[in-house]
Amino acid sequence: MNRIVVIGSSNIDMIIHCDRLPVQGQIVAGRQFAMKSGGKGANQAIAVARMGGSVALVTKIGNDLFGKQSLELYESEGISLEYVFSDPDLPSSIGLIMSDSLGEKYISIAQGAIRNLTVEDIERARPVIEGADFLLMELEIPIETAEYVTRIAAAHDVTVILNPSPVQAISPELLHGVRIIIPNKTEASLLTGITVDDWASARKAADSIREKGVETVVITLGSKGALVRDADGYHEIAAVKVETVDATAAGDTFCGVFCVGLSEGMGVVEAARMANRAAALSVSRLGSQEAIPYRAELDRMK
Repeated sequence: MNRIVVIGSSNIDMIIHCDRLPVQGQIVAGRQFAMKSGGKGANQAIAVARMGGSVALVTKIGNDLFGKQSLELYESEGISLEYVFSDPDLPSSIGLIMSDSLGEKYISIAQGAIRNLTVEDIERARPVIEGADFLLMELEIPIETAEYVTRIAAAHDVTVILNPSPVQAISPELLHGVRIIIPNKTEASLLTGITVDDWASARKAADSIREKGVETVVITLGSKGALVRDADGYHEIAAVKVETVDATAAGDTFCGVFCVGLSEGMGVVEAARMANRAAALSVSRLGSQEAIPYRAELDRMK
């Protein structure tokens, strides 16, 4: 059985790199265009695989050229494909990304097949979910599917780690099944109503989320680093200083590498430190999946 299961989206990213992002009604000339495989679930699974973790990806793709391209990539990365389902009717999901010279970005997703990842699909994936040690999930899948997953995981003592992106209303049922949550500062702000822009506000937001029943909160703060709030208190993890080129997959890299750290027996703080280093490497490069580092690269940063 795979120690880590990732449940989430798979899509093709169409990316324009430009000097600055447009305001409403404005056209901005792009410097470079690329078409890459992406999706938060796929990015996180690749981050796990490149760190040497054993990972299965549960997702849904279209029966189209983009879907076939994704399958070939995941196989080359050593990701189990048994639970990558193909939808006969809906196309593969497409992401449109604009990224500026500072690494800031606009993203829009046309959710094709992934919006049809159903509880019936999860039933087919039940054996790998029940046998996992850690389950990493994001919210580009239907919320009712996410709730169903947490019920299965909770019944089998599987540690559920939620990346609440894209942020949306989360039911108490779903939160009660989550042991660790990893929002970025924007997501933490929207989840709590507390504007997160420094360590003090991050602490308040983390406390607010813990009051909802989540045991451990990890808030990623971009160039500041990350805050961990667990039963032992607050832990501020300073960012690794790098030149930011493209932050597209930084959060997904963090989440995947964090899971690998836990699966190797690290504590939450140590795993977050490793994930922080990996995210720093990813933002120093262009792209999403191609920017996710390998374990040997991360080891050389020590």
